[in-house]
Amino acid sequence: MSSERDQAFARKGRITALVIAAGGIAAMLAPWIVQVLGLEPRFEMLIYFSALAAFVWAMVNIFQLWRMRQDS
Repeated sequence: MSSERDQAFARKGRITALVIAAGGIAAMLAPWIVQVLGLEPRFEMLIYFSALAAFVWAMVNIFQLWRMRQDS
């Protein structure tokens, strides 16, 4: 059973890491994406806000992982 818990913990950690990486890359590439696609500046802000939401989601998951590790 602890093996299943460890696998779930690792899977959640990997997903959280991917979300953090994707949010960071999206935030860094936002100006370039908007310029290449010829979008309005409000779409750049939309990308920034979605990256911010990804970071908040990741922080919540990191807190949950921390609590899971304390319980085991």
